[in-house]
Amino acid sequence: RFAVFTEPEPALAYVKAQVAPIVVKADGLAAGKGVTVAATIDEAEMAVESLFQNGFETVVIEECVTGQEVSVLAVTDGLTVRPLVPAQDHKRIGEGDTGPNTGGMGAYAPAPIVTPELSTRIETEILNPTLEALKVRGIDYRGVLYAGLMITPEGNPTVLEFNCRFGDPETQAILPLLETPLDQVLLACTQQRLAELPTITWKQGAAACVIAASKGYPGAYEKGKVITGIQQAEQHGAIVCSAGTTLKQEELVTSGGRVLGVTGTGKTIAQALSVAYSAMDCIHFEGMYYRRDIGYRVLQDVY
Repeated sequence: RFAVFTEPEPALAYVKAQVAPIVVKADGLAAGKGVTVAATIDEAEMAVESLFQNGFETVVIEECVTGQEVSVLAVTDGLTVRPLVPAQDHKRIGEGDTGPNTGGMGAYAPAPIVTPELSTRIETEILNPTLEALKVRGIDYRGVLYAGLMITPEGNPTVLEFNCRFGDPETQAILPLLETPLDQVLLACTQQRLAELPTITWKQGAAACVIAASKGYPGAYEKGKVITGIQQAEQHGAIVCSAGTTLKQEELVTSGGRVLGVTGTGKTIAQALSVAYSAMDCIHFEGMYYRRDIGYRVLQDVY
């Protein structure tokens, strides 16, 4: 259940008539920080006011769906959809999934909660119908179709959002596992011959990405902090991707909230996380923060 508003007054009146928890969303790009899962009506009202004050013209208010979030990225040529391996992001800034939402503090793939049976359901019940809806609207969509889903306690997939891009940090955990050359997949999408492409193949094992963020993120943070230790991190076998960085006088310095994505691979998610965290121990910049519990759900299931 949801409602859409273009003015703050009716949105606030609607919120007052609801019960918490309730979700307030910006209808538009917000650097991954446009969603507030409000635990109280007061918090929801503040979220509505903040979004309109920050220039968003449309706000969506939704009922709160519980469960585990997963990201299912797929590629399409406008005729065929091919899902990639599912990933699980960690949106909250604090360990144990506490605090405000962020653009994502870490991810791992494949996400065990998406079983082969559930993957088939997601493809047939969500991805394919979405592509058909695009066709009906006359949209020739070719590229990445990214479904942000909630898997309910009953095991049912519910759509939270769609994006028309690769996800960050999910992509850093998905692409290291891709065996089929990425350029072949993307070219097939642009040329509308995805159905002719052999089955996309994947490496055995798992990958995990941990995000290094600036102190204060997702709120206000300082920039220009010198970053060291990337070469040492890579010697641990990690892949280090720059996000909020820039070169200043031949030094790599921070320039954003999420600064680096550090990815490890291994036979298991636990091994992949071990590589990522060992590499993270080598990296330093003033005020660096990262969650130390990425993958905690799946690790709890293992141990």
